[in-house]
Amino acid sequence: MPTTIEITPVTWDDPDAVRLRAAQRTELDARYGTDDHEPGAMPTAESVAVFLVARDAGGTAVGCGGLRLLGPGSGEIKRMYVEPPARGTGVAAALLRALEDHARGFGIARLLLETGTGQPDAIRFYQREGYEPIEAYGPYVGEPVSRCFARDL
Repeated sequence: MPTTIEITPVTWDDPDAVRLRAAQRTELDARYGTDDHEPGAMPTAESVAVFLVARDAGGTAVGCGGLRLLGPGSGEIKRMYVEPPARGTGVAAALLRALEDHARGFGIARLLLETGTGQPDAIRFYQREGYEPIEAYGPYVGEPVSRCFARDL
């Protein structure tokens, strides 16, 4: 576990947030062999209630994640990403807990998320963190590579 991780809300267009989302996109494009791997509406500044960036002890942004409100009592984790050198250090778990805390603040009782078959590491991570597989929801219904999960907070 890293000795110091600072997680703070940032604006959608914060340079670190933009850089981390671009790195995530590049990695997913490589994993899926296409740039068309996200069904549904892309997250935007307007649709994401809070976007968090995790920084290491030196202040370098190493991870991010967002929270999109879906409806009364539910939300969705979006753009969860940790740079490869910081993986396995507790950054992802700290980000996830911070997103859950923000979700509670918005009155969210159930958090949903979607990942894909090309991300077995993410699937293992979410299950280890208490997220249960659920039927595909919303834009992910009928998507063969989508895997959906949820956790009651």
